[in-house]
Amino acid sequence: MVANGFSRRPYTAVLVVPTGIGAAVGGYAGDALPVARAMASVVDTLITHPNVMNGAQLYWPLPNACYVEGYGLDQFAAGRWGLRPVHRNRIGLVLDAAIEDDLRWRHLQAADAARATLGLDLTDYAVTDAPLGVELRTAPSGATWGTIQRPDSLLRAAERAIAAGAEAIAVVARFPEDTDAEALQDYRQGQGVDPLAGAEAVISHLVVRTLRVPCAHAPALSPLPLDPSISPKSAAEEIGYTFLPCVLAGLSRAPQFVAGPALFPGLGQGSATLWADQVDAIVVPASACGGSALLSLARGQQRRALAIAVEANATALSVGPEALGISAVRVASYLEAIGLLAAHRAGVHPQALTAQMPQLKEITPAAEVLPLGR
Repeated sequence: MVANGFSRRPYTAVLVVPTGIGAAVGGYAGDALPVARAMASVVDTLITHPNVMNGAQLYWPLPNACYVEGYGLDQFAAGRWGLRPVHRNRIGLVLDAAIEDDLRWRHLQAADAARATLGLDLTDYAVTDAPLGVELRTAPSGATWGTIQRPDSLLRAAERAIAAGAEAIAVVARFPEDTDAEALQDYRQGQGVDPLAGAEAVISHLVVRTLRVPCAHAPALSPLPLDPSISPKSAAEEIGYTFLPCVLAGLSRAPQFVAGPALFPGLGQGSATLWADQVDAIVVPASACGGSALLSLARGQQRRALAIAVEANATALSVGPEALGISAVRVASYLEAIGLLAAHRAGVHPQALTAQMPQLKEITPAAEVLPLGR
């Protein structure tokens, strides 16, 4: 990027809203997407993850946003993987053998619609050779997680899709219907923790960690009975039979993972590939600062990113930046965070935008330290 004859390095920010922790913004059906849209308008490159960008039937293309699965984002932040942009990915669709015929056809029709209407490139689909056996769990904090009984079956199906030419993997697993009725009702009212999110993360992490390809997950569920009182934050999940469209749209241009210099010291950092030391800022909920990406970027040895902690995005956790030794700027809201990013990108000190501008003080000499023996 060139401005007035001088070269200016692109400004890169990371937006993280951890999944399955009941975030007030980003804990529901794509309700952090407006934040990503606004933030992308004030930075050159925005790196974020499916929990922020996925809105079930709804999505929004952001040309300067990188759609990066959570495990891959952690590896990127640690400097182990780079992000190589692509014009398009060929997507492999993996379906859980436990999905009933009618529900399977709904997802295949969604995939066909993405091909015909959006022009996305998909391989033929692969069905797992055994039901995946998704199980849902809730931690004492209220955060959700889960397991799958047959991870080997998932990986074999993903490998078949890759062998057929897939460069990214969309997984649809059958999720149990017997979830906690009260917790589900709270979530639909925009008040609780997503009961599925933690297990979804386990599925995508497994594929990315093992096969190092972009991956995202959409749960297969029977439609819920109509409820006129549904919260707008959860409503995107009420308007269809499948959550697959946003996953396919996101994966279609998700950056590919490249092994980093930390693994291969002689590897050159090509100009098209993005690396952790190019990140300028990372934005997280103020009560959820224990994530690997923030710890890596805000405490980096070579270059530390500006950490911005958003207090209004309450979560089920209570892990503040100070407890982890992270020097973060606390802001009240995402509106304030976006303003801080704009100032940081422009090279303007935030205090210059307020009425509180202290006078300069003299830097006094440090006290002389006498050598031992004197």
